Amino acid sequence: MINFNGNVVSEATVSLQNRALNYGDALFETCKVVNGKILFWEDHYFRLMASMRMLRMEIPMAFTMEFLGAEIIKLLQTQNETTFRIKLLVFRNDGGFFKPKTHQVSYFITAQALTQATFEPKTNYEVDLFKDYYTNTSLLNTLKTTNKITNVLASIYAEENTLDTCLLINDKKNITEAIAANLFLVKDNIIKTPPLTSGCLKGVMRKQLINLINSDKSLVLVEGDISPFDLQKADELFLTNSIIGIQPIKKYRKKVFETTVSSKLLKLLNSSLDR
Repeated sequence: MINFNGNVVSEATVSLQNRALNYGDALFETCKVVNGKILFWEDHYFRLMASMRMLRMEIPMAFTMEFLGAEIIKLLQTQNETTFRIKLLVFRNDGGFFKPKTHQVSYFITAQALTQATFEPKTNYEVDLFKDYYTNTSLLNTLKTTNKITNVLASIYAEENTLDTCLLINDKKNITEAIAANLFLVKDNIIKTPPLTSGCLKGVMRKQLINLINSDKSLVLVEGDISPFDLQKADELFLTNSIIGIQPIKKYRKKVFETTVSSKLLKLLNSSLDR
């Protein structure tokens, strides 16, 4: 089932003039719902609103946090499961070429059932660099838009090389993120993550992890550039997004990593879901 502009339907069609299809003129939020609760919904909502303003989309008066949250739950009332991956896609309405005829928007909400209510990482997670194309450090790259061709190609590369994911590199030759997750590096008691100026996604789970780390006096959080050479010297690497929570990286090339800090943070994250 799909929620298309407030109507729950079994299928929906888009026109050949759809701007998300033709120009990538769209934003999306991916969030997890457990037992009717949208995890970290306030952060998802305000990121979406800020992104719409940046893209000069007209925000409907009805687009309150309560309204969109209710639209997500309305879709889930047609389902029997309790845990879901939700995708909320907002796109500018049809019309125009590069220059749109309108700034009004439409939205789709889709749901995919998940088996785990808590965050449960995969084991033996292996990554490598994707070096065929670079990302850029533009502020636009921090938004969750549908302009993600580099991520698509990196995903194909990962599959061809039997990797779980790839790490992306920006035009300054620093690591920005993984294909669908933010990156954290652990060395001693210091945890480093790429800054938004690197072009990494302004991730909702990235924000939660920064808050968790800052609340632990035994750890130090640094937002700073990470080079490919830094990966080999790290004690741990882990990834974060709203669906996986925390995913420890076990292997990068010949380097095998510990998972002590990421396991500790994962327990804290899962315990926060009960509050």
